[in-house]
Amino acid sequence: MFDLAGREAGVTYPLPPHTGIAIVGAGYTGLAAARTLGRRGAEVLVLESETAGAGASTRNGGFVLPGYKRELPGLIRRLGFARALELFEESLRAMAFVESLIAEEGIECDYHRAGHVTVAESRRQLEDLDRHRELLEHRCRYPTTMLGADRIGEEIGSARYVGGVLDPRAASVQPAQLLAGVRRAALGAGAKVAENTRVTRVSRDGARFTLETSRGTLTADDVLVATNGYRPPDPALRRRVIPVGSHIIATAPLERGLQRRLIPNARLVSDCRHLLHYYRMSGDGRLLFGGRAAFSPIGTPAAATRLRHDMVAIFPELRGTAIDFAWSGTLGFARDQLPHAGRMNGIGYACCYGGHGVAMSLYLGYRMGEYLTGGDPPPIAGLDFPAIPLYNGRPWFLPLAGAWFRLRDMLDQ
Repeated sequence: MFDLAGREAGVTYPLPPHTGIAIVGAGYTGLAAARTLGRRGAEVLVLESETAGAGASTRNGGFVLPGYKRELPGLIRRLGFARALELFEESLRAMAFVESLIAEEGIECDYHRAGHVTVAESRRQLEDLDRHRELLEHRCRYPTTMLGADRIGEEIGSARYVGGVLDPRAASVQPAQLLAGVRRAALGAGAKVAENTRVTRVSRDGARFTLETSRGTLTADDVLVATNGYRPPDPALRRRVIPVGSHIIATAPLERGLQRRLIPNARLVSDCRHLLHYYRMSGDGRLLFGGRAAFSPIGTPAAATRLRHDMVAIFPELRGTAIDFAWSGTLGFARDQLPHAGRMNGIGYACCYGGHGVAMSLYLGYRMGEYLTGGDPPPIAGLDFPAIPLYNGRPWFLPLAGAWFRLRDMLDQ
């Protein structure tokens, strides 16, 4: 059974008094960790406040990308070249893991190495992209292709852009189908999933942890928090994870000739804005168009109106096209715009994917599953992850950040 979002319908597993490892959150991270832990012989219970994948794991754009929200030049400035290269290569391992997971588990999720084009709206943006491309090719041995004004039309049917960079290794997936496949794999490995079970508090009680939930209390030998942008139950994590909304609209199915005119080679596309736009063609011929419509709280209808306006500005041919669907999800960001994983106060965690979560969340779930059963921590576990001053999980500063980013986008044109 599937609900309207394509998720498997929830089953409320009876809550035991104790489990070996409790995972909070049944998205990509939690279920990938549960699969790994179950395969390694652990007793695993995944606790989910709604149904599996009800958050961003089924409400994302389906982009499988290398790198991070903080791009390589910024990583090098912050961490030095050797450490930055290590983390970039870790993102490539994350992409390879997703491909191998899909193949090994036989998950039908429309996985396709579509390639990704980052488009520039100004000469300044294009120069920045070219410097980044040269860094990737000459120092990281990761080739991409520069698309100048004479070639950008080969990839996108819009007069808005002056050029871009093509990464041929990026891929796309149908995210809800991927989530359903990972859930089946976790259950097949012996994990249990208790849906409709909200964890409100996690505390340490000697050698064990106590989890207070909407359906009662249980204890666990170990805990992994995998809620990302959806309010982690641990106060220390709440002071570090910033929830940011992302919104997507989907057009009615487009005539095939129109699809080819808009995105001739069916690439994934995103721009250089701070208030990002990203889009691609779906398997059934719709244009999926997403973005950070606002940094202040905004409902899906208002976000859809803004996104439609932006979509038509890029593709005037879509002015009369119907919007069949609109939805929203919540991303997790850290102050440094990097993912984080490890232990804090004894509690395991993985979070803050910053829009690169399809690959990294599944991979860090797998790596944290290994870590909790005696394996090495992921390299990302060594990153400093300080709390944000004057912040307790309610992002009062996001409207100010949104105004600043909007101004910077105007100046970049």
